[in-house]
Amino acid sequence: MTHYSVFSLLKNTLGGHKGWPRAWRDPEPKARYDVIVVGGGGHGLATAYYLAKNHGITNVAVLERGYLGGGNVGRNTTIVRSNYELPGNTEFYEHSLKLWEGLSQDLNYNVMFSQRSVINLAHSDGQMDAYARRGNRMRINGIDSELLSRDEVREKAPYLSFENARFPIYGGLSQPRGGTARHDAVAWGFARAADLRGVDLIQNCEVTGFIREGGRVTGVETTRGTIMAGKVGLAVAGSTTELTRKVGLDLPIESHVLQAFVSEGLKPMIDQVITFGAGHFYISQSDKGGLVFGGDLDGYNTYAQRGNLPLIEDVMTEGVAMIPALSRLRLLRHWGGIMDMSMDGSPIIDKTPIDGLYLNTGWCYGGFKATPGSGWCFAHTIARDEPSPYNTRLRLDRFARGHTIDEKGSGPVPKKH
Repeated sequence: MTHYSVFSLLKNTLGGHKGWPRAWRDPEPKARYDVIVVGGGGHGLATAYYLAKNHGITNVAVLERGYLGGGNVGRNTTIVRSNYELPGNTEFYEHSLKLWEGLSQDLNYNVMFSQRSVINLAHSDGQMDAYARRGNRMRINGIDSELLSRDEVREKAPYLSFENARFPIYGGLSQPRGGTARHDAVAWGFARAADLRGVDLIQNCEVTGFIREGGRVTGVETTRGTIMAGKVGLAVAGSTTELTRKVGLDLPIESHVLQAFVSEGLKPMIDQVITFGAGHFYISQSDKGGLVFGGDLDGYNTYAQRGNLPLIEDVMTEGVAMIPALSRLRLLRHWGGIMDMSMDGSPIIDKTPIDGLYLNTGWCYGGFKATPGSGWCFAHTIARDEPSPYNTRLRLDRFARGHTIDEKGSGPVPKKH
């Protein structure tokens, strides 16, 4: 396969770009693999890549019921950060961010990672105190953070509504190393790199059931036939409970739709990722000029990738309260993704109680930024049958043990997302 470089680009430019090979193969599924990863999104592709790279396990298949990158990895607002406070999340997301920083070189594919900073706005003295506490915790854990005054925020983002009567801006918390990446490039980069190491990427292959022998999962039934495996890992986001139900496994997971939006293209306006501390609104500007933003879940359980108008109105209202100029923009498009919401708002990367079956789920709002870290840790868990140092606190049994990681502070109970 061609190595991407300035020289290969120059060579193919002179040849009219007719000499590029396929980015990855389209193989027929084999009868048996050492590992099957169900889900051809960012997490599944990253898991397959790190299984091959870090553990030498190359007899791996990624099974995707549609096309690679057609799920949540292509349906998000592309934000990358590690500004977490609680043990379990801090070490995991910082590990993921460090992987992001070298990902383009590692994959030999430009994922367009832009460390433009993430700024969380504060709208009260109490919120400034909370951000100071979080920032200090981040620094204790070796994670960059800066507590910004009102004037410092104004210097970085003069377009914000600082005098809003209900939501005056008191300051904010910044993580300079945070930013954005190109979501489809991430999927394509991991797919290409995994294929190069011998992984089979099987598209249009839906898993319809599991094969069990003596209580152990030993394969899967698919729309393309039976495929046997030594181990099966699930990385299917909001569809997790659909599959685990087939093996009688109940999980502390709810599926919700989360909408995202993009405006018409503009000249450069927003240099950072900005979040509205008085509500749930986040915005950045893409390289093509569109403003990319989102907000809360729609609030009802669903497996449908479509939203509703009340939530659109809610998101637009928050956006205009923070940036009044948004009221003059036209919305170009919006879409929905199925979120796998855990009861404490933190992810699960672990073996299941069923031998041979492994679980990667519960990403809530944080799935995209976790992509490389998730794949790295899930691959370690599958290969070694034990968690890595970065996901020891993200195990499934934490709910039974009472060791939840309640980053949001709403308690580990349903319908509080």
